[in-house]
Amino acid sequence: MSNALQRLRDAGYKLTGARTTVLRVLEDSGGHVTSAELLERVSTADANIGRASVFRALDLFTRLAIVRPTYGEGSAAPIYVLLPGGHHHHIVCTVCHRVIEFDDCRLGELNRELEARYQMQMTGHLLEFYGVCAACARNVAQEA
Repeated sequence: MSNALQRLRDAGYKLTGARTTVLRVLEDSGGHVTSAELLERVSTADANIGRASVFRALDLFTRLAIVRPTYGEGSAAPIYVLLPGGHHHHIVCTVCHRVIEFDDCRLGELNRELEARYQMQMTGHLLEFYGVCAACARNVAQEA
């Protein structure tokens, strides 16, 4: 059973066919998918799962910190990102919009400090850094 399915079960939720299908599609999509892409892929996987079921699953997964919506520059539609292990990290080029994922999470101490300071039990985080990649920086320098 995947970590996300176990988190659903541990939180007292049933592992319905719709929820497991939506989660499997998210996982098969590499953990980065828009709601439109997710709807299309879920429909392909199981035509009996309706739009409302997909959005209810996304809402539940968001409340349980299994996924988080993130927004690209200038995008009004969120991209849903899986949070395996409760966290996910990106570096985003603001010129070409290339996304680099990294796993080197050194936020344990900050997480504990925030839990103590705000008396919250953290369930996850999505960390994004923004900058200009080397290729785009070279192109900008050549144009100058």
